[in-house]
Amino acid sequence: MVKIAIAGVGNCASALIQGIEFYKNESEQTGFVRKEIGSYKIGDIQVVGAIDIDKRKVGKDASEAIFAKPNCARVFSEVPNLNVEVVSGPVLDGVASHMSESFQVEANHESVDVAAYLRETGAEFLVCYLPVGSEEAAKFYASEALKAGVGFLNAIPVFICSQPEWSDKFKEAGLVCAGDDIKSQFGATYLNRVLVESLMTRGFNIDDLYQLNVGGNTDFENMIDESRLMSKRISKTNAVSTLFNCTTDPAVRIGPSDFVPHLNDTKICYINVNGSQFGNQRFELELKLKVEDSPNSAGVMLDVIRLAKLAKDMGHAGNVPVVSAFGFKSPADKFSETEILKRMNEFLETAKASV
Repeated sequence: MVKIAIAGVGNCASALIQGIEFYKNESEQTGFVRKEIGSYKIGDIQVVGAIDIDKRKVGKDASEAIFAKPNCARVFSEVPNLNVEVVSGPVLDGVASHMSESFQVEANHESVDVAAYLRETGAEFLVCYLPVGSEEAAKFYASEALKAGVGFLNAIPVFICSQPEWSDKFKEAGLVCAGDDIKSQFGATYLNRVLVESLMTRGFNIDDLYQLNVGGNTDFENMIDESRLMSKRISKTNAVSTLFNCTTDPAVRIGPSDFVPHLNDTKICYINVNGSQFGNQRFELELKLKVEDSPNSAGVMLDVIRLAKLAKDMGHAGNVPVVSAFGFKSPADKFSETEILKRMNEFLETAKASV
């Protein structure tokens, strides 16, 4: 069993919790990256704690809160009562000024002692699902996880696990951390990375590319504020630009571009790549990807949770490079997708021999 607590009971948490229940039915054989990681199956993940700030969720069982507004993730699985009441966390910078209607906070809002709560739940890992731009809040939760003796999995683009000062703190505490900014199972960033890697491997030169994303969930609404989007744009851009070699310096523009409310949790990505091929002849690639955003993210997080548990079983602490590179857009150690696959296979083989 792998016990987790979740900070931020939004759409991603909804898809994650639904996914745990959905794949307890082992007749389901598609939709995941790995059925087992070590000896851990998806159904072995147990949610033991949940923290939020919205009055429509706080006080409810997590199985009910994941379907409360403003969540709009698709419902694809029934979720039984988890006996996990959502508790109130600190707001800090978790709510943008333009989001006061989307996130409803009680006037007399008070927070639990987060570190004490995490200890009481028995969680092994805290999954950070706060809104993009919640820099102060994300670092607060990382600090509380350290106090509580709980590992930290950072799904948002606040640079924590990728930074030596934070990784060293978790290493000294004997805790695993992984991040930053979850990389979806087959999302815009992964697709863009695979395209760039494939084009360069086949000898094509890239002059410029852009990736524009639109969606209708609260993540996209939150990122209307460009100041909250800065770290997200850096994370998504670096995930692709770090693949280029030193002789290639194309013009790159990547990031969320608009909030379209009626799309709900649907995300649409447009990718355009221009460059030259054999004989210095021109090429242009245009591509559109349409996916349900939160399930796409949850599929990878379910793997990350089990990989982090396996790393813990193997005696790892601090940032685990292969786990972060596999699951996140902004890991400390950046590899191509081909190299990540190779390192992942080696990690799993080592785990099989040692655990």
